[in-house]
Parts: sequence; C-alpha cells; structure tokens
Amino acid sequence: MSLQQKVYDLIGVGIGPFNLGLAAMMEETGGKDVLFFEQSTEFNWHKGMLIEGTTLQVPFFADLISMADVQSRFTFLNYLQTHNRLYHFYFLEKFHITRKEYNDYCRWVANQLSSCRFGFRVEKVTPLNELYEVTVRNVQTGETGHYLTKHAALGIGTSPSVPSHLEEHLGPNILHSSQYMEQRSEIEQAASITVIGSGQSAAEIFYDLLQNQEERDYELNWFTRSKGFFPMEYSKLGLEYFSPDYIDFFFKLPEEKKEDLLSKQDLLYKGISMTTIADIYDLLYDKTAGGEKPPIHLLAMTELAGIERRNGTHLLTLKHCVSEELFQLESDVVILGTGYAPSMPHFLLDMQDEIEWDKHNRFKINRDYTLETRTKKENKIFIQNGELHTHGIGAPDLGLGAYRNAVIMNQVYGREIYQVNKKNVFQSFEADESWKKAAVR
Repeated sequence: MSLQQKVYDLIGVGIGPFNLGLAAMMEETGGKDVLFFEQSTEFNWHKGMLIEGTTLQVPFFADLISMADVQSRFTFLNYLQTHNRLYHFYFLEKFHITRKEYNDYCRWVANQLSSCRFGFRVEKVTPLNELYEVTVRNVQTGETGHYLTKHAALGIGTSPSVPSHLEEHLGPNILHSSQYMEQRSEIEQAASITVIGSGQSAAEIFYDLLQNQEERDYELNWFTRSKGFFPMEYSKLGLEYFSPDYIDFFFKLPEEKKEDLLSKQDLLYKGISMTTIADIYDLLYDKTAGGEKPPIHLLAMTELAGIERRNGTHLLTLKHCVSEELFQLESDVVILGTGYAPSMPHFLLDMQDEIEWDKHNRFKINRDYTLETRTKKENKIFIQNGELHTHGIGAPDLGLGAYRNAVIMNQVYGREIYQVNKKNVFQSFEADESWKKAAVR
C-alpha cells in the first residue's frame, strides 16, 4: 500500500487500558483525526489472569476516564446504567470491581470507538521531518500500510518477566502467571504444583488452586524469596503516593535518589491485598480443622535456584535466603509469578540513535510524558506506562491513567481541554518554601 497523504493528529500504538482511555477522551472532545492500532484481534486485559472473583486493587473510579471527566459517556457508571446493572451495583456496596467486569467494560468502550483498529501490528515508527511515519501490518492478511501522524502515543506497557536462569525451562508445565487461565484445566491434572512469587498474581493463583485441591488431590507449594507473604500498603495516606502531587515531587529528584526510593517502595504496589491474604488464611484454617494435614507448604525467604527435568516431573532446587541452606523437591507444574518488566518496543529500533537514553539504557521521559529526543521537534511521542523510573510508582496505576491522558490531550490540542489540578492530596512530599526561607534565617 502506498504512503497515505492524510496526516493524523495522533496515532496510538497498543490498545491497553491507557491508550483505550486516550482514544475514548479523543472521541469525547472530537476535532482531531486519530487512530489506535493493536496487534491482538480484540481487547482483553490480562486474559490469563481473569480468575473468577478476583478484583481490581483500585476503586471503580479508576476506570478509563472518570478521574478526568465524570460526565463522560464512557465511565464505568454509565456502562452499568447502559447494561441495567446500576441497582445491582448499588446494592453490592463494594468499591472494587471484578477484573472480569472491568474487562467487559473496556471491551464495551472499545466497541464504540471507530478509531481503534484491532488485528494490526505496528512494525515501525520513523521520524519524517516534523512528522512520524507509522508502518502497520494486518496480522491476518499480511498487508502493510503507512500512516503519517503529528504525534504518537506508545502504550508500551510491560511484558512477563522470568529470571534468566529459568527462561530455558519454560514450556507447558513451567509457565508464567500470565498464562494461568489458558492452561488451568491442564495444570489441575498434575500431582504436584508449585507457585513462585509473593505478589497479587501469585497469591490469587495459589488461592484458586487451594480451593480445588481436595477435589483434584494435588500437592500444593508456595515459595517466595521475599521476606514474607506481606500485604500491600493500603492506608489512606499511603494511597496519596498515587497522585499527580507525588509525581511532581519524584520527577524533580536526581536519578540516584529515584532509584533508592523505588527500591524501598515495593509494598506500595507489589504486595498482596489484605482481602486475599485473609481469604487464603481462612481457607487454610478450614482445611486443617480436625487435625487434617493436607499436602500444602508455604515458605518465604526462599529462592528457586534451578530446575531439572527428571522422570516426567521437575526436580526443583531451592535456597533459603537467610540460612543459605539448599533443599530439593519434585513438582509436576511450576507457575512463576515473577512479575513484569518494561518492554523495549521493536518498532522503535530505527529510532535508537534519535532517542535520549539514561545511563541504564532507559528512555529519558519529560514531566509531560513526552519522549526526549535529540532532535527537538514540535510534534511529540508520548509514553504510556513506561515511566516508572522517571515518574515513580504511579506509572502502572490505573487510577492515574486518566490524569496522564489529560496531560497528553492538552498538549495535542495546544490548550487546556481537561483541567489538571495542582493540589490533590492532604499531605506534602517536600518542605514548604516558607519553611526553607525561615531555616536560612
């Protein structure tokens, strides 16, 4: 297909919740020509972890648009009203919705947006004077198209992460937690199952398997190298760290300070919800009533050092991180809840020399979510959920998605389309200027 002469105002690469929210906001305001491409043939949010009954870890207000515009027709509450579920939700009296319903809500929004094109893989983004050329391939037909745009929004997100010494063992019975629901029926046929990790995904998988253990009759193990099976910080003042105010504070810090802070904030966004921990404990208590001793083992401070294939099963070598003792056990299936890592987009390979990188070979990203490039252009590339190292722990948080999109929208339009408030929390993250002046005196 020949190069199209039409110039779009913005093209989005990837359609996860953040770019889907941006597409919805663009639809609401109108007046701009935009396209969003996604290589999957339909919207699904972490399909492999849509375990029945699991909920978001943020309130329902963290939908695609409410935190920027509660009057939008694309809010979760309007989704409920449209589907005659408003009274059901009212009587439910819960602040956190299930992942299943959140996914259906997002699909409902996506189906209303003509700008969202599923089944198209972006192969390349190339600077072309003040514009960008986006090369796109239809995953079904193989046909290639070329589009010109003033701005691009990269919903690059993250990819499943597995420790390097375990990657070679990945297969049907050694899998990342993101594949759990796709292989759940096969997993439950095993005689022994081991879950690795201490985050919410590992906990949800362990709890799901724990509920079916007696019926399926398998041994169930849960190991993590973390110091314990600890809850995520969920106090009200703790939640204020997921705010534009904290982003302002964090962004101004030197890189070394940012790295140090991030290394100490795991439990702000990587722990287990108190509800999930309580559910697990209650079920363990029930299963051991009457002196029962089901084959269940939980051990923290323990690292999976190696895996060896043996006689149709796997011999796991584990190391206790405190005592430094090594021990071994057999497990038919191993599920690695080892988290996610930032993705390096393949479609930016031709732009590597144009991009500014930090000393850790990560994007340099400006406060307004624009990618820093060596050639200072009026037209920008915006980064969605790739700025943890520059903007702090709120980067992957759904509750900040609408705020980030508001910042992006205002730049695309060149004026304030969405109001961005400066003070959103009760606490401060740095000393008041008047206090600093008083100290100098």
